[in-house]
Amino acid sequence: MKTIRGGSVVTALFATTLLVSSKAYAQDYAIGADVSFLGQAEQQGIVFKDGDKAKPGLQILKDHGYNWIRLRLFHTPTSLPNNLPYTLALARQAKGLGFKFLLDLHYADDWADPGKQPIPQAWVGKAHPDLVKAVFEYTRDAIAAFRDAGALPDMVQIGNEITNGMLWPDGKLPAHWDQFAELVYAGINGVDAGRGNGPRPKVMIHIDRGADAKGTKVFLDKLNSYEIPYDLIGQSYYPWWHGSLNDLRKNLQFMAAEYKKDIIVVEAAYNWKPGNYVDRAAPFPESPEGQRVFLDELNRVVMETPDGRGKGVFWWEPAVQGPLTIRGLFDDQHRALPAITVFDRFSLK
Repeated sequence: MKTIRGGSVVTALFATTLLVSSKAYAQDYAIGADVSFLGQAEQQGIVFKDGDKAKPGLQILKDHGYNWIRLRLFHTPTSLPNNLPYTLALARQAKGLGFKFLLDLHYADDWADPGKQPIPQAWVGKAHPDLVKAVFEYTRDAIAAFRDAGALPDMVQIGNEITNGMLWPDGKLPAHWDQFAELVYAGINGVDAGRGNGPRPKVMIHIDRGADAKGTKVFLDKLNSYEIPYDLIGQSYYPWWHGSLNDLRKNLQFMAAEYKKDIIVVEAAYNWKPGNYVDRAAPFPESPEGQRVFLDELNRVVMETPDGRGKGVFWWEPAVQGPLTIRGLFDDQHRALPAITVFDRFSLK
């Protein structure tokens, strides 16, 4: 296993889219959705509809050009469904429909994000070397389980929105970069160990600085000083938190030029009824049509990334229930909203 000491490694397509066929586009570009709540919703009896027709949620997405799913995995969740058996079942279902699969490893029992990166209860109290070993073994075993189920991920996130580190306090940033880098390395090594003879999943580093070029540079420059081998940059982009589409465009341009890596906006959403812009001006109406225009414009910005480095957009989450239903792609009667049609023109029909 690769280790880090003292900050050094010890062991070592919119401008041209109209000229490209929809087939080439679909093969090269991720039209994705995080469907981590979809299985739970359908298990609870929710029936999704496309127009007047009831269909499985994944089929509706497939019918509208979606070609990737994203699923989060918690270590030992107590209040949410996203454990290994649940996630395996969803992954197998999606693979059976021809979707590619991005696995989002949270390395936590519950939500991990920039404001909280809790260590799984099973790992609490472990010294750093033991925590590194736990990350490696857990990742290896999880990837092996997907492999054995015929649902090997095509891409894996090592952590979720890890701008401030992961597995706090051991890997909390900016105080513990060396420890954090070793934890990330352990996860990457676990992906390789778990895949066996299967194709190597691409590795994504996921942060929450979609419209923040300065913050992106601070994080990625430091990460890259450890020579960590990853394939793609994942960014979250929610306009009410992160800024304008113009700021996102500038950051995509910066990342493409500076890091020469492919980039995916791996989390994005907009409300179809008022929620985040009740008392301030909104960049788009918080309405079904405003949500559709937002996704269309977001996709256009990503596709315009220089050198073809913009490789996709993932919606978070189409089938979410409760108060966040207003960010989903289905209305309160579980009917598909207009935003779900944005990629119809790219689908292979």
